[in-house]
Amino acid sequence: MADRITLKLELRKTLGKEVKKLRRLGIVPVHLYGPGITPFSLQCQGPELIRALARAGGNTPVTLTIEGQQDEHLAFVREIQWDPVKGDLFHVDFLRAEATQQVSAEVPVLLVGESSGAKESNGTVVQQLRSVTIEALPFDMPQDLKADLSTLVLANGVIRVGDLDLPAGATLLTGLDDVVVRIEAARVEEVVEGVPEAQPTDDGQEQEETG
Repeated sequence: MADRITLKLELRKTLGKEVKKLRRLGIVPVHLYGPGITPFSLQCQGPELIRALARAGGNTPVTLTIEGQQDEHLAFVREIQWDPVKGDLFHVDFLRAEATQQVSAEVPVLLVGESSGAKESNGTVVQQLRSVTIEALPFDMPQDLKADLSTLVLANGVIRVGDLDLPAGATLLTGLDDVVVRIEAARVEEVVEGVPEAQPTDDGQEQEETG
């Protein structure tokens, strides 16, 4: 687990259509909800929020503090909205979690190493699953899982979900037999022998050569 990600938020009094005034000032509306709390309408400066989102993704917990309050809230990013025209950060939803209760999240699968099976067969490594669903305590949730391509030593080799190494305390919810990576064989063009080539005639048309 990487270093904890913290983010300080402010209570938001501006609601409804007036929120657009905040966005013009570079302030992003934030919503915090979840078990055990009344939902909070919050806000944060855009650059600070974007840095936290880039580190957290959807599977790393963020420790949220609210200005003027002593309580900390452990939460996961659950929805990010972007302005479809300008591309600016528009709104972020955080789902509160308990440090002692397991949660589920989508964890990306990264490819590492090289496949000797693909190289020798002139095949291509194809990644069929780019993420898997994992259940774990918030601070035990891995940032990513590694698929080791060096295990693909045969031309028809595959890596399945059950082959991935999990950290202690984490459980896979994705089917263990689902294929994460496979080798796609190179296409071989068939050459048909013994078929005579067509010969041009005097009038420019082609006809088959006859014996």
